[in-house]
Formats: sequence, structure tokens, C-alpha cells
Amino acid sequence: MILYLHGFDATSPGNHEKIRQLQFIDKDVRLLSYSTLHPKHDMQHLLNEVSKQLKLTDDSEPIIIGVGLGGYWAERIGYLNGLKSVLINPNLTPQDNMLGKIDRPEEYSDIANKCVSEFREKNSGKSLVILSRNDDTFDNQVVSDELSRFYEICWDEEQPHKFPVLASQLPRIQAFKKG
Repeated sequence: MILYLHGFDATSPGNHEKIRQLQFIDKDVRLLSYSTLHPKHDMQHLLNEVSKQLKLTDDSEPIIIGVGLGGYWAERIGYLNGLKSVLINPNLTPQDNMLGKIDRPEEYSDIANKCVSEFREKNSGKSLVILSRNDDTFDNQVVSDELSRFYEICWDEEQPHKFPVLASQLPRIQAFKKG
């Protein structure tokens, strides 16, 4: 089972396309939607949804995948549920770079402060990070610098921020899921 978390643009048709692409790895891909506007509510909602989905699968190696803001959540929710995660162009600091787009950006800081201390060290090796060199939204070198001590970083030379085509990364994601 693959749990897929969309980015800030929840209604993008690209989400459906990514789900279809991920079905080449695992036929059971489930979209977990969230508001993107209310972080504390989103976190509780996602924790409940992931817990529910884990009870409904017999997959011994489920993973959670998120793009952009979904990558922020995939890392945390994956850690809290003991799941491997794939973070695609993750937004590590929505409280800083989404001002004016979300209602309560300070809640992301609050979540970060209340999350298990040093959770990345405890989660080391359990996330795969895929970054676009051509990301028009974030400086992914900063993301790499932040996460490379804990997770494998894979660079993609062609895809933009929303990563519409996962094809070149599917074998890597599949190997990570099974490994």
C-alpha cells in the first residue's frame, strides 16, 4: 500500500496522474486528502486517516509519499506511524514560505516544537528524499543540506517542483519500499 499526500495545490489534476504512476509499483495507492490551511487539524486528521488505512491493509511494507507540503506531512506522519516515507521536493518550513497562503502558519512552528525531539535522528534511513534541480519553488540545495545527514537524497535533473512525471524515480521508490 502506498499512501499519497498531495501538496498545497490539493485540486491539481497532477495528483491523479501521480497516483496512476505510483500504481506501477503497487496497485493499492490511496490518496489522503487534507485541508492544507489548518495545520493542527490537518495533523490530527492525517494521523487518524493513516491509522485507519493501516488497519485496512495486509501489506507488510506500506509507505507514505508526499510532494511539497505533502512531503512535510509524510516525514512526520510516517515517523509517528513507523512507516517509511518518500519525500518529493518537501516543504520543510511552511511557516516561513507559505505566509499569506495558509491561515495559521505559526501552527507549523508549534508542531515542529512539539514533535519528538531529534525525530530525524530517530527516523534516520527511513525516508527517501527526491529533489528537483529545476525546482522553481524551493532552493532544494538547502533541503538537501538539512536532510542529507539522515536520509538518502536523490536528485532529478528534469522535473519541476510539482514533479508531474515520476517514471524515472519509480524503480528507486519501489526498491526503497521493498528494502
